[in-house]
Amino acid sequence: MRPMTRSRHPARAPHDPAPSRWAYKLQRVWLTPGVRFLVRRGLPALLVAGLVVGYFGDPGRRDAIAREAAGLKRAIEERPEFRVDMVRISGGSDPLAAEIRRILPVTFPVSAFDLDLPALRRSVVALDAVAQAEIRVEPGRILAIEVTERVPALVWRLPDGLWLIDAEGNRIGPLAARGDRTDLPLVAGSGADRAAPEALALFHAARPILSELRGLVRVGERRWDAVLTGGRVVQLPETGAGPALDRVIALNDAQDLLARDIAVIDMRNGARPTVRMNDSAIETLRAIWEQQHGEDA
Repeated sequence: MRPMTRSRHPARAPHDPAPSRWAYKLQRVWLTPGVRFLVRRGLPALLVAGLVVGYFGDPGRRDAIAREAAGLKRAIEERPEFRVDMVRISGGSDPLAAEIRRILPVTFPVSAFDLDLPALRRSVVALDAVAQAEIRVEPGRILAIEVTERVPALVWRLPDGLWLIDAEGNRIGPLAARGDRTDLPLVAGSGADRAAPEALALFHAARPILSELRGLVRVGERRWDAVLTGGRVVQLPETGAGPALDRVIALNDAQDLLARDIAVIDMRNGARPTVRMNDSAIETLRAIWEQQHGEDA
């Protein structure tokens, strides 16, 4: 019987399937949502950001990229489909259209990207004769300007000349001579433009005597004088000018007031209107009075 010999290889310990303490801790940390998000997304994002910062940190690279981007942008803007070749103006008179063309700060052809439409609209609306304006780029390479022109309602006389104003008192443009717009009533005086609606109402009320009414004069920016033919004046009050003028018209219908030789009809005191005669009428009345009293003597 052969004697037993000791093995040259030590016996191996049996394998333990349970993880080690550090492996267990690492697995617990990995199961944390924040850690997994940081490893999967945060670290790659930081790596990409670092590469981008490093690449664009060179001023030369940045300038080159900016030049390329500007050239590409300009090439797109100058393509024929984005070019505007002409302007079309609608809604206004020929003189207004010519004025808009004159003040329009655009040289055609021009890229649509170079047009500042809000600024162009402000330039057009700044014209006295323009009430509203819409500006857009239309197919066919057209810059379309649609304007609403103010409608003249009154002629306003000022020391420096005549102006056309609309029903709200907005200036439209100068007028060379009164005879050019005899179809419009005449107002004068400082502040007459701000009281344009009241003036139009008075002209409407004065239709029965419109043939004798030459115009309205604003006095002290607070009331009106109605100037009649022959230099006669109807002084109207600050408030209730329309009813006061109606009373004058009623007196004229009843007593032919305006056919008499009067200079001023003062309606400023509604409780006691007064009439001032012309000097010639006063002299005539004085002569009649003296004649009657001389005969009595």
